[in-house]
Amino acid sequence: QLQVVESGGGLAHPGGSLRLSCAASGRPLDYYAIGWFRQAPGKERVRVSCISSLSASTDYADSVKGRFTISRDNAKNIAYLEMNSLKPEDTAVYYCAATDVGGVSCTTASFRTRASWGQGTQVTVSS
Repeated sequence: QLQVVESGGGLAHPGGSLRLSCAASGRPLDYYAIGWFRQAPGKERVRVSCISSLSASTDYADSVKGRFTISRDNAKNIAYLEMNSLKPEDTAVYYCAATDVGGVSCTTASFRTRASWGQGTQVTVSS
């Protein structure tokens, strides 16, 4: 059973940066697509970014394009979300999820069908 744990959240000023980590255990991460999601208070959870199992494809929500970068290191069983030029509207709980359903592409990756989810890490952007 794959388990994932997020870390790296915290408080940042507008314009600042944070790097989130998603550490996996239990199984190799190689065959899993990784998604980063966020949920702001009173709002639905939305996908922020995805990276496919072999890093062949990535995608980003329009709201974070050009500011966030997703990456992974399969040898270390870990994925990252580098967040730059942070805005107050980026404030949310960020979740990492890993799915082996359609994981070769972010287009086909199905986090709703079957995925391992972390507990989330709070990101607060405020002056």
